Amino acid sequence: MSHERFAKALNEQIGYEFGAAQQYIAVAVYYDAETLPRLAAHFYRQALEERNHAMMMVQYLLDADVDVAIPGVEVPKSSFADVVEPVALALEQEKRVSEQIGGLTKLARELGDYSGEQFLQWFIKEQVEEVSSMSTLLRVCERAGSNALLVEDYLARESVGSENDPTAPPAAGGSL
Repeated sequence: MSHERFAKALNEQIGYEFGAAQQYIAVAVYYDAETLPRLAAHFYRQALEERNHAMMMVQYLLDADVDVAIPGVEVPKSSFADVVEPVALALEQEKRVSEQIGGLTKLARELGDYSGEQFLQWFIKEQVEEVSSMSTLLRVCERAGSNALLVEDYLARESVGSENDPTAPPAAGGSL
């Protein structure tokens, strides 16, 4: 059974994950409007991934017989100066989530909530991959300069974030 403080913090993290999903949808819509379909598709996938992270946390709390509270989210940023800015924003978001997951892990450890700490191990690994992937995409965008089609070409050649991880925790509603 999860410690009450850990469960409260994990419920807050659910809100951050849904907020990240909303931000990625806003980024994807921006790229769609700019007729950059590969960048748009990349961020639509990222949005689904963040939503699934939130649902994994929901499932963990349900399995631990703890109340789940789905918090509201802030309005995402939806206008950008250029095609680089959304990726820079996404990288900062991934770094922030990494810090949040680290804080949750530290809290679980301090509370002796070993099941909570174990649950978060997958997220730690995932965040390393997310920061690395977004850092690479940002470098590609910066090198492409004003020619966003070079980024589209890169995404067409590379399979960025397209694999399923069988070690991922189950997500609530995952069989839907």
